[in-house]
Amino acid sequence: MQSKKSSGAKPAQRVIKKYPNRRLYDTDTSTYITLAEVKQLVMDSESFVVRDAKTNEDLTRSILLQIILEEEAGGAPMFTEAALANIIRFYGHAMQGFMGSYLEKNVQAFMDIQTKLGEQSKGLTPEMWAQFINMQSPMMQGMMGNYVEQSKNMFTQMQEQMQKQTEQMLGAFGLKK
Repeated sequence: MQSKKSSGAKPAQRVIKKYPNRRLYDTDTSTYITLAEVKQLVMDSESFVVRDAKTNEDLTRSILLQIILEEEAGGAPMFTEAALANIIRFYGHAMQGFMGSYLEKNVQAFMDIQTKLGEQSKGLTPEMWAQFINMQSPMMQGMMGNYVEQSKNMFTQMQEQMQKQTEQMLGAFGLKK
């Protein structure tokens, strides 16, 4: 499947329409697709949007959450009950916006590490992989150290941003720290 190109260099975003009967229609291929096929688009890093066929409302997040729900129910969940409960606690909290950004950046940093590992591991035999894992190589430790450092820096930035906003808000009310 090739993506359509728009007038610019950026490929056009694939549009999937969701009908009231819960069926998903891929306008790129002119076929109905399953949730598993939408998951494959995600896995292939395809750019797409899911829209309600009647209202044109963007349903992409809802479909992605549905995929996560199915994966979580599939027997090998990624999130513990405690992790899910903690995420729920951030909804409506003053930190909600910061938490979403923090999680997004951390997941991206982790994906970047995974990509680097994948690139560096091409051509390794299973025996070499076992040796690599057992050694807990300095490279692996360095990459995980970089991830932890990046995560710490993001958290520090988030704290500094919150402090600035608090000071601005207090200043607006004539209260100084």
